[in-house]
Amino acid sequence: MRKNIVAGNWKMNTTLDEGVELANEINTLLKGKNVNCEVITCVPFTHLTSVNAVLENDLVKLGAENCSEHEKGAYTGEVSASMVKSTGAEYVILGHSERRQYFGENNEQLLAKTKLALANDLKPIFCVGEVLEERENGSYNDVVKGQVEALFELSPEDFGKIVIAYEPVWAIGTGKTATAEQAQDMHAHIRKVIEDKYGKEVAENTSILYGGSCKPSNAKELFAKPDVDGGLIGGAALQADSFLGIIEAFN
Repeated sequence: MRKNIVAGNWKMNTTLDEGVELANEINTLLKGKNVNCEVITCVPFTHLTSVNAVLENDLVKLGAENCSEHEKGAYTGEVSASMVKSTGAEYVILGHSERRQYFGENNEQLLAKTKLALANDLKPIFCVGEVLEERENGSYNDVVKGQVEALFELSPEDFGKIVIAYEPVWAIGTGKTATAEQAQDMHAHIRKVIEDKYGKEVAENTSILYGGSCKPSNAKELFAKPDVDGGLIGGAALQADSFLGIIEAFN
């Protein structure tokens, strides 16, 4: 059975001290709660080791926001999958729309990153999604299909370790949110794309998260949809109480 997941993405926010404080607040709020999903906190590279030291891993799993497509070597400023794994992280976000948009990451690079993440026993949260122009011109299903298909070199076993996050890019940080129906339609489309390649069992076991301005006020409606298995949370993950509000949408 696929997991329900709520994953926070802190992006380029919080100093180290602020990040450790936020991680402690999340721990405190979750203690004793009946949590019906896996909770993941994805933090900047500089925070990984320190946040891992304070997170209670039975409550919250640790993730990174990116890793390099290179295994090791003369790549100043890059952080490899093995380095991420050595901090205690279990997850890594790959292909976030901001990485694609601002840093030009393409499908070839993202496949290389995914393979290295898997080789280092990290679970990728692989992001896909369309921009506003693609939503408005009707090409969004084909765009997202192509992004998912970038992973189709993977074996069924390896693909089964991937979490997909659908980001309607036009709804990130804009205050706009895809309707629950729009989210469900795209998640069902993604699951069908996976089924056509890997079969029904792999598709049914793949967690697909919604990643577009999800907040406590709309999380329950989104998560009630049959193909929405949780959220990849940006701004709302930077406040422990709002992050908890999203987690509790599964209760």
